[in-house]
Amino acid sequence: MNKDQIEGIGKQVKGKINEVVGKATDNKSQEAKGDLQQAAGKIQKGVGDARGAVKDAFKK
Repeated sequence: MNKDQIEGIGKQVKGKINEVVGKATDNKSQEAKGDLQQAAGKIQKGVGDARGAVKDAFKK
């Protein structure tokens, strides 16, 4: 795993926590923030996945 993959997963987890807390406290702003963090995490993880795939392709 590379840095982008790890950070992306971390953002997804943090976003899920914010989303759940926002739902539990009926705080729509925090819930939306969590959704955005999860989306950003998915994108960053995708970048890391692509970077890893390119790196692996050049190793062969």
